[in-house]
Amino acid sequence: MDLPSTSSQSTGQSALQTIAVVGLGTMGTGIAEVLAQAGREVIGIDISEAATRRATAALAAATARSVARERLTEQEREGVLARFRTFTELSAAADADLVIEVVPEDYEVKQRLFRELDAIVRPDTVLATGTNALSVTRLAAESQRPERVLGLHFFNPAPAMKLVEVVSSVLTAPPAVEAVTVLARELGKEPVSVGDRPGFVADGLLFGYLNQAAAMYESKYASREDIDAAMRLGCGLPMGPLALLDLIGVDTARTVLEAMYASSGDRLHAPAPILGHLAEAGLTGQKSGRGFYTYAEPGGSTIVRDAQTPPDGAGLAEGRPVAKVGVAGSGTMASGIAQVFAQAGFAVVLAARSQEKASAAKAAIGKSLDRAVSKGRLTAENAAQTLERISPVGSLDAFADVDLAVEAVAEDLAVKQELFAALDKVCRPGAVLATTTSSLPVIAIARVTSRPQDVIGMHFFNPAPAMKLVEVVRTVLTADDVHATVREICVKVRKHPVDCGDRAGFIVNALLFPYLNNAVKMVEQHYASLDDIDAAMRLGGGYPMGPFELLDVVGLDVSLAIEKVLHKEFRDPGLAPSPLLEHLVAAGCLGRKTGRGFREYARR
Repeated sequence: MDLPSTSSQSTGQSALQTIAVVGLGTMGTGIAEVLAQAGREVIGIDISEAATRRATAALAAATARSVARERLTEQEREGVLARFRTFTELSAAADADLVIEVVPEDYEVKQRLFRELDAIVRPDTVLATGTNALSVTRLAAESQRPERVLGLHFFNPAPAMKLVEVVSSVLTAPPAVEAVTVLARELGKEPVSVGDRPGFVADGLLFGYLNQAAAMYESKYASREDIDAAMRLGCGLPMGPLALLDLIGVDTARTVLEAMYASSGDRLHAPAPILGHLAEAGLTGQKSGRGFYTYAEPGGSTIVRDAQTPPDGAGLAEGRPVAKVGVAGSGTMASGIAQVFAQAGFAVVLAARSQEKASAAKAAIGKSLDRAVSKGRLTAENAAQTLERISPVGSLDAFADVDLAVEAVAEDLAVKQELFAALDKVCRPGAVLATTTSSLPVIAIARVTSRPQDVIGMHFFNPAPAMKLVEVVRTVLTADDVHATVREICVKVRKHPVDCGDRAGFIVNALLFPYLNNAVKMVEQHYASLDDIDAAMRLGGGYPMGPFELLDVVGLDVSLAIEKVLHKEFRDPGLAPSPLLEHLVAAGCLGRKTGRGFREYARR
């Protein structure tokens, strides 16, 4: 196909200089702002005059803020505003080199729009759909020239988010893809080229995770506040999944998931019933003022208390007194947990299989404290006092007078059961016994003791001194005052406790690892590359690491073990570990620790 002929083509710049944006809602207005700021002539089109006025006002306000922050001069601002013109008639797109539609996610609406554009635009004009759920191929088939139709999926808010997914159908001509890819780079975005399937890369992974979070809340496994806090603090995400669903729009999420399920047949993509219930009730999230949360006003982001908000400290029994803590283990997690308790002022007994290993673990804590001092996070005096509170021992016998015993040994049920049987004999009556397991059933550990009511899960995250989250896992036998004790202790050591029941994965791993597994399946199906998927989730989802970066850090063997536990517990075919993940583990490619996982690393 031929593209618009301009002198810019010979300089390597995009030939797409005049661009029409059809649909001036939040996303369309944001895209128009990005284009005008980048020097494009922008034709904003919406059937609603009120929408065109709001878009013009939004651009004026955004550019005024840029001037105030010295990102634009007043003269540059005037140029941006002059390049943005609005219309209510689609015929205004006649001179556009590129048309980007951002109208409602409805096949009939979008198909009618493309048929009308066929009679208006030049034969060489590129038509882009902003859909994130509907089939680009199906939309292209409605056009007289399907080779010029593609997907151009920006992320909200468009001015801030760097990712743009460039979506090709089997009908799209390569020159059209190249033209919009060059444009995206000139807009300061990171384009990722993907094929046509619902959700593409970022939303294809994101919405499955959001759906599982909604189902987790619907089952009353955990509160909305705890689910969101767990994913923010445990995974470093900018927003929790339920708050994000409210931001996206519950109705929008349901539409995307319906399209994904229709394509994949994966039960993990079947919209959780609560999404339908909320959408049908008009409780669509921030835009309506209520969704999973209640907001101060429609369109606002300030969450207010409602009937679902748990009262502070509600229903908690009085905890048991804790002055001395025993930590069993000598690895990174055990050392980190011992440091956490010692820094909070607790006397800590650190027990390993030998005095030598225990002393080495204390030495590792000393190095960690020294790093904190060098970075100004701790005074030398506080570091010395912290280290003095830790007593390394080579036997569990020293746990005879501890008030809380925390195990942090290998993630192996038999090993943990053996340890808890020993703790049952050594620890005094009334001592709280906590396991840091991330995937094993706490009740199976508790039942080897004569006091399962005193056993609870206390899942710290690595590195324990830095990570704020602790998942507090009570079994059906855990005593109320034991649960209260651990929550109180979490606050004293400056951690954020979230409550969850005793089932595989608890909150974080139950939501995180299916997402990671689905990323592996994308590569296995040759849908996108490792680099594109990682970039999509960092830039489009706000994740601190892409899924393959994270898998290699966690360890592919650890990831596979957790995925197997989830699959065994929930028996959902969608949770079956990816064969590619199993093959890499079988080959000894376990990630950074072996020098090779999904990527290769320099051996130290």
